Amino acid sequence: MHEQPPLPPSFVDPASTGGAATAAPKPGQSIAMSVYRTKIAGHCRLITISWYRDLLSHGFSVSIDANGNSCSDYGSRNGSCKVELRPWQFWRKHGSKLVHVDERPVHVHWDLRSARFSGEPEPRSGYYIAVVSDEVEEVVLLLGDLKKEAYKRTASRPASIDATLISRKEHIFGKKRFAMRSKLHERGRHHEIIIQFGDSNTGSSVGGNIDPQMEIKIDGHIVISVKHLQWKFRGNQSITVGKARIEVYWDVHDWLFSPGLSHALFIFKPVLLMTSSSASASSSLNSLLSSAQGSSANVSGTLPGFCLYLHAWKLE
Repeated sequence: MHEQPPLPPSFVDPASTGGAATAAPKPGQSIAMSVYRTKIAGHCRLITISWYRDLLSHGFSVSIDANGNSCSDYGSRNGSCKVELRPWQFWRKHGSKLVHVDERPVHVHWDLRSARFSGEPEPRSGYYIAVVSDEVEEVVLLLGDLKKEAYKRTASRPASIDATLISRKEHIFGKKRFAMRSKLHERGRHHEIIIQFGDSNTGSSVGGNIDPQMEIKIDGHIVISVKHLQWKFRGNQSITVGKARIEVYWDVHDWLFSPGLSHALFIFKPVLLMTSSSASASSSLNSLLSSAQGSSANVSGTLPGFCLYLHAWKLE
């Protein structure tokens, strides 16, 4: 484990705020955001798919970067679409909407009438969301398992270049156990991730405990165990999942020392070709933090490949 510079106290979603800090979600509101890199009308674009769910509302939004010159500017876009899935509005579960990106027409099509959920904001199966560039009649982004239905509905062909998932951000709530299902690298399968913290003697939740500890499990296996968490509230560790090496960074300072609603930040980053050591880990972390803060060194720049950001919000 290497000593790291402090992680930022709050996550900044550059894909939706253009550099402004993300406000805390409402207690109990799960949020999942995926950022894809693709091409629309010959230009590189970023498309952000955001899902949200709480006791009273459920829906998703699609936002398309309007900067056609590069993929480095998350803040510039003019194509967006928001859909609320209300049980008494069945028609909302399928439909389409026209948006414009640099004055070019783009259609967003969706069908969630057969969607199956498992307590998460994003469906596991039985749906599709398709983003179509009308100029070339190509599906530039297709999510879900109903691909044949999507191509038939849109009357468009697959894009010549597949969209690339470059980052995933999730907000989840809990008291001492946080569970989620997500990918750890772009082409990989979904994994069950559980983060649990408590006291080494009683297992009670942190907040006044003498010796708090934390465990991270992936697919039921403990991959990280941190004792004396009050001294190791920030750190990083390399793990192996299948054949992939993953660098995991954490900052749980606010769990331990901030009253009221507080969150920890976890970053899961696949290791490409890291040379030795703390210098590499520190450089990687600095690049990831620059990305989270919306600077020019973003996830599609100095550190290629997928990255998972997790905000775990502690409820009293």
